[in-house]
Amino acid sequence: MTSAEPHRSLPAWLSFLWRTVLFPGVLSSPTGVRWPSLALVLLLPALLLYPQRSFHLLEPDEGRYAQIPKEMLDRGEWVVPTLQGEPYLDKPPLMYWLVKLSYGIFGISESSARLVPALAVHLTILVVYLIGRRSVGERAALWAALLLTVAPGFLSVARLLLLDGLLTLCVTLSVLCGFEAVRTGRLKLGWWIASAVASGLGFLTKGPIAEILLFPPLVAHAWLAASTLAVGWRNLALFFGVVLGLNVPWYVAIYFREPVFLKYFFWEHNVMRFVQPFDHLQPVWYYAPILVAGLLPGTLLVIPYLRDLLLRSGETRTAAGGFWLIAGLWCVAFFSVSGSKLPTYILPAFPFLCLALGEFVARSKWNRSPITKVLIGTFAGLIFAAHTWVLPAYALARSPYGEPDRVAPYVTDPATPVVTYPRNCDSVAFYTDRADFDRVRSKDVNQLMVDMHHRPRTVILFTHRHSFDAFREALPESLEVAESLSFDRPTKTVWQKLIGATPWGLADVAVIVPRGTARAQAP
Repeated sequence: MTSAEPHRSLPAWLSFLWRTVLFPGVLSSPTGVRWPSLALVLLLPALLLYPQRSFHLLEPDEGRYAQIPKEMLDRGEWVVPTLQGEPYLDKPPLMYWLVKLSYGIFGISESSARLVPALAVHLTILVVYLIGRRSVGERAALWAALLLTVAPGFLSVARLLLLDGLLTLCVTLSVLCGFEAVRTGRLKLGWWIASAVASGLGFLTKGPIAEILLFPPLVAHAWLAASTLAVGWRNLALFFGVVLGLNVPWYVAIYFREPVFLKYFFWEHNVMRFVQPFDHLQPVWYYAPILVAGLLPGTLLVIPYLRDLLLRSGETRTAAGGFWLIAGLWCVAFFSVSGSKLPTYILPAFPFLCLALGEFVARSKWNRSPITKVLIGTFAGLIFAAHTWVLPAYALARSPYGEPDRVAPYVTDPATPVVTYPRNCDSVAFYTDRADFDRVRSKDVNQLMVDMHHRPRTVILFTHRHSFDAFREALPESLEVAESLSFDRPTKTVWQKLIGATPWGLADVAVIVPRGTARAQAP
């Protein structure tokens, strides 16, 4: 057998290229924690994350994820999430539980709700440094944590009241611990169990995506590096036993309370949304511009990184750097082939891509270049300004409850039914301490017409522009509009175009009464 024979097949050739040309190096830089570095990754993210959390809730997601745990707290509920008093079965409950606990400790407010994702973002940055240093070195992990801290697509988005910031923490911790468990070719059981716990919490946040983002990179890297993935069936069973142990109690409880949940969540919101998407349809290249803008200033290092990877000797490029590249690209690829896409889905890719870029910075001239530090400082300043002034102003202008003096008179009387049409407007319910708004879709409008005949007064919040005009045209002669309020505004300046023609989630308010009621009540 000649020396070239093992590399005849394409898979064998790729493995040879990966471990001998692209990533042949061995970690030689120090891995111990440096206290100035730890202080930096504690203080800089804290400065950007915590001071300004009390701006208006953004519709639709923040309004929904603030209202659900509020209702669970008010009802003393732990099993069935509810929205406007009805079971909300789209997602598992971990995020709701944590926000509910935050409400219980700090009171019900936007700030208390956003504390949970802000902490998740901060912990993600910390574990990138504290655990990442073990595989890529302390200096590389510090650069990775700093690049992640000032990446606006990560820090500014993940700190919003969404599930994706918490999911990103769980996925990042699971993959970091999982790689640490198998990195040396001999399984480290403690790290493996820690990975399983983080993965199980990810499952309890948003379903099985945490496991999907963990195992393919581990297997792919083991194959490319021609190493043994020292897991075995027994330890694999242990891993999934931990995951199931964290999840089965709640899934059993929800099944007995709401049997439809299991099929609805696993089949429709996981399998069918991936293979036959019913919303958020986007092309396969959808995430490319999001990554380019969201990963700044790290994006500016991509070209030097690729040049180093393809044109220079790989003696200093380590296998761990290759793994983090695989993990980040796998996350992007997985969500790119899914038909249903939202910008936040690829947040778990950011920590891994930053680890790959941080490893490059630490072993290249960029480690000593003042340009790198200037970029970090500049983007930190821009994010601080955006969080302090721009985002609160934007949220106020976009909030359906940004003008409470106009909206409150219509929605604060609990005796008056409030309908949102054709979508929810949950932040208004949150701010007015109500949990009984009735969402009516277009297909159910006929039943709404019937119901309004039996009510002295119905308030409708129209959440789409022009919905009120079409609704008014469809009103039968037996119903009439007693009052209406429009939130149309001019869209001439750049700022007005940015905030939109109406608040996000509220275009018009109308009071509908049976015909003759308005005249009978008139003075």
